[in-house]
Amino acid sequence: MFLPNATRLLLGDLLPAVTGAASSTTGQEGAASGDYSPYSTTTMEAAHNDTTTIPDWWQPKILRPPNVFLSSFLSLLLSFTIVMDLVGNSFVIAAVTKNERLRNLGNIFVISLSVADMLVAVYPYPMTLIAILNNGWTMGKLHCQLSGLITSISAVSSVFNIMVIALNRYCYICHSLLYEKIFTGRNSILILIVTWLMTMLALIPNYYVTTVQYNPQVYTCSFVYTSSAIYAFGVMALHFLIPLTVVAFCYLRIWILVIQVNHRVKVTKPKFMLVDVRNFMTMFLVFVLFALCWGPLNFIKLARVFDPLGIGPSIPEWMYIGSYYLAYFNSCVNAMIYGTLNQNFRKEYQRIVRNTKESAYYFVVDLQEQIHEMRMRRKPTYAGARRIQGDTYL
Repeated sequence: MFLPNATRLLLGDLLPAVTGAASSTTGQEGAASGDYSPYSTTTMEAAHNDTTTIPDWWQPKILRPPNVFLSSFLSLLLSFTIVMDLVGNSFVIAAVTKNERLRNLGNIFVISLSVADMLVAVYPYPMTLIAILNNGWTMGKLHCQLSGLITSISAVSSVFNIMVIALNRYCYICHSLLYEKIFTGRNSILILIVTWLMTMLALIPNYYVTTVQYNPQVYTCSFVYTSSAIYAFGVMALHFLIPLTVVAFCYLRIWILVIQVNHRVKVTKPKFMLVDVRNFMTMFLVFVLFALCWGPLNFIKLARVFDPLGIGPSIPEWMYIGSYYLAYFNSCVNAMIYGTLNQNFRKEYQRIVRNTKESAYYFVVDLQEQIHEMRMRRKPTYAGARRIQGDTYL
């Protein structure tokens, strides 16, 4: 919660005198150790206390030293992620909507997951790319808050959609009779709406407990949970641990059933086809890669908040930055998984590419013909040129 303007002005005159000695001592220790961390607690407190130069949202008091290699690598990685995210997930949505074999109730949640992944490529990732190129956040408070909010919506809705997909596959394979009652057309739409409502409700407490702040280490705006360790653990449990535990349980039960069928063990469940197993493998890999991409970032954040052994400051900066951009990269991998493991998606991708090439070819040919016609209209004929020349001499 931020202070009123009058209070901030008063504190701006008093705090420098009070905290000057402490900050100078801390600065000498930091300089002696040679450890620079613009996102450290000391720097954040100094940024909050310095109200004469810092607005009412957090901005690092000390700019990050420019690193051409790191900036170039992160900008290229993020640019690749943005392009692949938009193109790949657009292909997924087009494939599901146009292919009859893919147009089923279960893949509604696949489209929802693709939409969640595309949210970050439309707005937050480009904002982060601008911050990388400018070596700092120059877009102001509003863009920072919107970027952090949309990033959180995308991440939470992705894990909730993965959970719903796992429940859908679990009911379809392990409880086929129950599946027909639960996942009807109307119920599937309601479940989809509830999934996104749960995402919004899960993010509401963040605006009362914490705030969106710019992190110069990773050039991005995000919610900061350092104020309360218990709340940070609750957020991680609700947004990551509990949903993935449900997903792990569903896929474990499916794996057990698949193994029993392969070993010809008598089971009371209805038989399922080989294509169902392939679809299950595809979505299982989506879950595994999501856990691998987002797991390191969540556990590093949790270690920095609790830090019972004092290992938080010893975490290498490259590991912290890598965990962030590994999580960012997850938004573009699902489309690759579908195209690699699912034959229907792969054929539809090829058809979309082929149609796109044909459309582009005919567009270029038509454009060339139009340009040629325009030139012919502007170019006078030989008789017309003689007539114009004669009129001129008259």
